Amino acid sequence: QVQLVESGGGLVQPGSSLRLSCTASRFDPSELDAYHVGWFRQAPGKGREGIASISKNAGRSNYAGIVKGRFTISRDSAKSTVYLQMNNLKPEDTAIYYCALRTSLPGASDWWDEGEYTYWGQGTQVTVSS
Repeated sequence: QVQLVESGGGLVQPGSSLRLSCTASRFDPSELDAYHVGWFRQAPGKGREGIASISKNAGRSNYAGIVKGRFTISRDSAKSTVYLQMNNLKPEDTAIYYCALRTSLPGASDWWDEGEYTYWGQGTQVTVSS
């Protein structure tokens, strides 16, 4: 079973940037390279929502409209890490952010579907506040 670790969260002011990282722990970190990856978030009192996804070869990505143009998902195969660069953060971006893995290629109609993702991390808290 793949175990995921998210990092990079924190408390920042509106307009700031953060970069979240997602890595696979346990025996072989390169396990991450075999999967398509999604980032999700859950704000207090709300359900979990899809933010972005990236294919395992980094050739295709998808974004939620609310973050498009501010967030960028990428992956570095040499480091077996997936990133979520978040710019111009707003208070409404406050949430726990999770990365997740899936084996089927994320498409425009299902990249945000939690049920398609098999492995999940424990999340990292992002708080945007002045």
